[in-house]
Amino acid sequence: MTTQIPPRLLASQRALFDIPDDIAYLNCAYMSPLAKPVVTAGEAGVARKARPWLVTPQDFFTDTEIVRGLFARLVNASAEDIALVPAASYGLAVAAHALPLKAGQSVLTLAEQFPSNVYPWMEKARAANAAHVQVPRPADDDWTSAVLARIDATTAIVALPHCHWTDGGLLDLIAIRRACAKVGAALVIDATQSLGALPFDVQSIDPDFLAVGGYKWLMGPYSLGYLYVAPRWQQAMPFEQNWIARKDSENFAGLVDYKSDYQPGARRFDVGERSNFALMPAAMAALEMLLGWGVENIQATLAARTAAIATRAQAEFGLGSAPAAKRAGHFLGLRFKDGVPADLPAKLAAENVFVSVRGQSMRVTPHVYNTDQDVERLFGVLKTALG
Repeated sequence: MTTQIPPRLLASQRALFDIPDDIAYLNCAYMSPLAKPVVTAGEAGVARKARPWLVTPQDFFTDTEIVRGLFARLVNASAEDIALVPAASYGLAVAAHALPLKAGQSVLTLAEQFPSNVYPWMEKARAANAAHVQVPRPADDDWTSAVLARIDATTAIVALPHCHWTDGGLLDLIAIRRACAKVGAALVIDATQSLGALPFDVQSIDPDFLAVGGYKWLMGPYSLGYLYVAPRWQQAMPFEQNWIARKDSENFAGLVDYKSDYQPGARRFDVGERSNFALMPAAMAALEMLLGWGVENIQATLAARTAAIATRAQAEFGLGSAPAAKRAGHFLGLRFKDGVPADLPAKLAAENVFVSVRGQSMRVTPHVYNTDQDVERLFGVLKTALG
C-alpha cells in the first residue's frame, strides 16, 4: 500500500525572480513574472535564430516533445494527449470545431466567465440554432450546485473554468463530470486561472478538452499554451491544416509528398510554427520548475497565504470574499460593500503594490515569490486608502 505524502509549505522563492524588495506583486492572475532560469532559457532560444544554419530539422521536434511530456505530467495524461497551442482561445476553438451541437440543444457557461470560453460557444450555438445558457452568479458562492441545477437533457456542452477568473470561485469538476455523463454532455475546461497552482487530474475529471494559457499560473512565456484532448476526440478534424501536424513531417525532403494522415494522438491539433525556438525552451524551464516545486505544495502554500489575507481583510476593513471551501486556495477576490473604490488600484500601484480588479472583486493572487513584507505593504496602503 502506498502512502500519500501530504503537501508541504514552500519557503519563499523570491531569489529566483527579478522582483525588487520594494515591489509587492500580488497579481499572478494577471501575468506571472518569469523566473530567472526561464528568462535565461528564453534568451538562449532567441539567440539560436541568429545562426539558423545550426538549427537542424530534428530541432523542430525535440523540444516540443519534451514540453508536451512535461505538461502531460502536470495533468496525469500521456504526451499523446497533448497539443501545443498559442493560447487558451485557440484550444477552445479546436474544441468548438470538434464537438457536435444540434438545434434545440444547449451550451452552458457561467455568468461573467472569461470571454475566450464564451464567444466560441455563443457563435456555435447561434450557427446550430441551439441555446447558450449562462448560469447566474449564485448568492451563496456555490457555483457547483448552480451548474448542476442547470444541466438537463438538452445540455450538449458544458464549458467552464476550474475556478472563476474574477474571484476564484471553485467548481467541483468531478461532480459536474458525473452530471454531464448522465445526459451525454461534453465537458470543456479553460484552466488558465488554475493549472499550475491547483491540482488537476484528467483521469479523475475526464474532460473532453482542457485548454490553458501558459503565461499565468504555469509561469511561462506569453503566446504559448496547451490543449489536452481526450482520446475519444483525437480523430476529429483540426481546423488548421499545417505541414508539421502531418505524418512523416520529420522528413523535410519529403514534404512535397502530401499525406492524408496526421501525426499520432493530439499532435494533429498543434498550431503551425509550434517549434518556437524562443518560447519552447522558456516553457520547458518553467514546467520543470513547477514540477520541482509540486503543484500540491504550491496550492498549500498559496492557500495559507490567501486565507491569512482574507481573515485580516475582514477583521480590519470588513472586506468579504468567497468562503475558503468555495474558492480555489491560490485565488482571493476581496469584496467591498459599495464596490471596489475606483481609485484604489492606482493608489496601490503608486506604492508599488500590484493587484487587479475584475468584475466586483479586487483580486489578490500571490505566488511563491511573495513574502510577509509584501502582505504588510498591501495592508499598509489599504489602511491609508480606506481609513
